[in-house]
Amino acid sequence: MFHGQFKAQPNKMTASSALTIYHNPRCRKSREALKYLVDNKIENRVVDYMKAKLTNRQLKEILLKLNKKAFQIVRTQEIIYKKELKGRKFEEEEWLKIIISEPKLLIRPIVISKHKAVIAIPPENIKVLL
Repeated sequence: MFHGQFKAQPNKMTASSALTIYHNPRCRKSREALKYLVDNKIENRVVDYMKAKLTNRQLKEILLKLNKKAFQIVRTQEIIYKKELKGRKFEEEEWLKIIISEPKLLIRPIVISKHKAVIAIPPENIKVLL
């Protein structure tokens, strides 16, 4: 016999495979997505991007996993968008800087896995990451 060389692994996500939720606790849809993760016992890591500002690298990784351009994840209903950005043209790098400097413009919640991401509206969108 192998005398314990192989151990049964629990049917659970590892720390490296835990989902990350970019979360704004003041947002109802974001709270619903987090509740979905908790209720379904899905291991997760919460990033309150309103407190811990996103880096350019993080934002690019999110966009790559979402397969979207920066403007596609901008909340166009925000006042700052309507007053200062609506109708203006920006390059991709400029949108990245705008989102980083005004994180409330980032659509939420975004949930990411190792290789893919979803906008979790509705929260059931998270299923494609499992």
